[in-house]
Amino acid sequence: MAEEEHHETFEAAGAGASKTFPMQCSALRKNGHVVIKGRPCKIIDMSTSKTGKHGHAKVHLVATDIFTGKKLEDISPSTHNMDVPNVRRQEYQLLDIQDGFLNLMDGDGNSKDDVKIPDSDLGEQIEKDFEAGKDLMVTIIAAMDEEQAISYKEAPQAA
Repeated sequence: MAEEEHHETFEAAGAGASKTFPMQCSALRKNGHVVIKGRPCKIIDMSTSKTGKHGHAKVHLVATDIFTGKKLEDISPSTHNMDVPNVRRQEYQLLDIQDGFLNLMDGDGNSKDDVKIPDSDLGEQIEKDFEAGKDLMVTIIAAMDEEQAISYKEAPQAA
């Protein structure tokens, strides 16, 4: 066999290489995360129902999309696996706001400028406080190749 065929490189894979990982339905917990209809969601309610003689117990999940806030539901046998999204939260310092995008910097000095200002009261509040000259820290949540600002606070001032 020719060996030159096997030259795959995996430089692009970071620590969170996989977007999701499988978990048995019965192991999911309230306030945990799960993928429903291809969307990363946070579980807000779940109940287990016992079925007939030869059936499987079913788990009924009610969850909200972590980006849109939309409510989604799913029913799955408790023995089946469901995808759980790898959700990351990270705080960034807000440097600037340009063309509706946040210009951010993490603790290591790496810049990030591909996160949109949220189309909500939060986005307006961030802009207002930034224009007032406040030093802000913005929390970004990321899952399944999507990112969004979910909260912010004034950066602690060095004394």
